[in-house]
Amino acid sequence: MKVNKGILFVLLGAGCFGFTPVFAKLGFSYGYSLGQINIVQMLISSILLWSITLIKRPSFKGLTKKNLPLIMVTGCFTGLTSIFYYGAMQYLPASLAIILMFQFVWIGILLEWIFSKVKPAPITVLSILLILIGVFFASNIINGDIQGLPLKGFLFGILSAFTYSGFIFFSGKVAVDVDPLARTSLMATGSTILILIIFMRDIPSVFPLETNLVVTAVGVSLFGAVFPPLFFAVGAPLVSGGIANILTSIELPIAILSASIILSETVTPLQWLGTAIILAAIALNELGGKLFRVRKHNKEVIYIDNNKQPL
Repeated sequence: MKVNKGILFVLLGAGCFGFTPVFAKLGFSYGYSLGQINIVQMLISSILLWSITLIKRPSFKGLTKKNLPLIMVTGCFTGLTSIFYYGAMQYLPASLAIILMFQFVWIGILLEWIFSKVKPAPITVLSILLILIGVFFASNIINGDIQGLPLKGFLFGILSAFTYSGFIFFSGKVAVDVDPLARTSLMATGSTILILIIFMRDIPSVFPLETNLVVTAVGVSLFGAVFPPLFFAVGAPLVSGGIANILTSIELPIAILSASIILSETVTPLQWLGTAIILAAIALNELGGKLFRVRKHNKEVIYIDNNKQPL
């Protein structure tokens, strides 16, 4: 039952992320700027997370003067991801923006190689190649539908992948002994400060708050910064890391499906094929790597047993 509960919560958390493009596009359709949406989103996210934190009263054990700024700086990657991700949606279809952002999978592997000296296994290299092939089909290059789209949109999309992978990488290294809810709230604070600094000129235009802006910001806040961390906090400890990574990839088809149904974006069969290839590559990297290690271990055990010296 615990595994089923864990799977359910991880799927819910990843599924929530898939709906953020809908609210971001809604905000742009109302005429709001990237700065206005990000400012209100981060303010609402911080208020909600700190409200939950104060109610739950988690332990702040392990929090020091040294790791406090590191936690907040790590949270800045979330703010940057929000800027680049929503910025890509200003110029590109939501389905293409999410595909570009999803390149965080192989970028994260690259960061592990550079900073942690963890060389990717052959199965991982194969997975990366499959992901790139999947992107080729999912971007609809073959049909020429990306011609005429601003280069700025593609740049923002790739940058969102780098910042998101940076967030995942450093959040797993910084102050991991601090309570997850406290860390999440502090990260949201760091992200909010960054957003307010970057979009300082847009702050006066936010007030007085309009209903449409609040609705948009609440949507991206709840589905992008509040629900997913809470669901992951409950579900992730109940499943293995590899299974959790595979489950979180459901964000990709949900985002594309929501863009197709709610935003009426056209998604071709080739794009769905590319999406399926990307998801298969993620599963291959997680499950294939484990199977390879198990088989290697079994061969080593057999070799040792066969070469034991008789007494």
